Amino acid sequence: MNRLISIELQKIWKNKASRILTLTYFILLSFIALIASIKFDIGPIHIDPSEMGIFNFPFIWQFNTYVAAWLKFFLAIVIVSMMANEYSYGTLKQNLIDGLSKKEFILSKFLTVVLFALGSTVFVFIMTLILGYSFSSYTEFDIVFSDLDYLLAFFVKLTGFFSFCLFLGILVKRSAFALGFLLVWSIFEWILKGILVFKVFPNSNTGSYITQFLPLEAMSNLITEPFTRLSIIRSIGTQIGVENTKDYAVHILSIVIVLVWTLLFMLFSYKLLKKRDL
Repeated sequence: MNRLISIELQKIWKNKASRILTLTYFILLSFIALIASIKFDIGPIHIDPSEMGIFNFPFIWQFNTYVAAWLKFFLAIVIVSMMANEYSYGTLKQNLIDGLSKKEFILSKFLTVVLFALGSTVFVFIMTLILGYSFSSYTEFDIVFSDLDYLLAFFVKLTGFFSFCLFLGILVKRSAFALGFLLVWSIFEWILKGILVFKVFPNSNTGSYITQFLPLEAMSNLITEPFTRLSIIRSIGTQIGVENTKDYAVHILSIVIVLVWTLLFMLFSYKLLKKRDL
């Protein structure tokens, strides 16, 4: 297993574009801390994110994982390119000639996906603790670690998304087309959800229930947007008569759906690779 991971990491690190994108991703993750330094005035209103409770425990776990998840596209490019380069440079065929089985090849890619997701999760965990203990009004142990399920959701979300990207890289063989397919699929899910929720089932939750089983929608449902959870936003909503009934919890069903899709993406990748004449 260590040998398989080592082979993949060497391929990524020796590719200049992949190396730059990976480093850029983790650098941008650390930039979340800069939000604490943003302060500005809108007329008589003073805006200071740190005073709004964004970095308070346990809210910060949801906020940081939600924001960090948007940066996953940098690693998506790396993963898609990683697979496309196997075809372009002939390293896939060479690895198989050197004795690596197709099952081991897919396993090595999946282990890389998990490693990226795990590395991102650990990075966000450490950064969140630093930011939280620096700015949070609540630092009691029970409060600090009360919403760690968002970290689990973050890890599952990245693993599922990167597995989808890996599958597309194998399916399409070209990184640009694979990323284009990813964009088209996300638009397809968005349109389908709109039709089901607002046209077919406008007076019930049936549309949302159906679309929660779509891969990207399931990943999106793992961590809901945190901003309407802030007390200041809730207060504004109350004043204008808008009641907030949003569910911000991490649900087991969403985790299971994404894990099932992750398994399917890896099985599809293996079956596709197994049938192809390389």
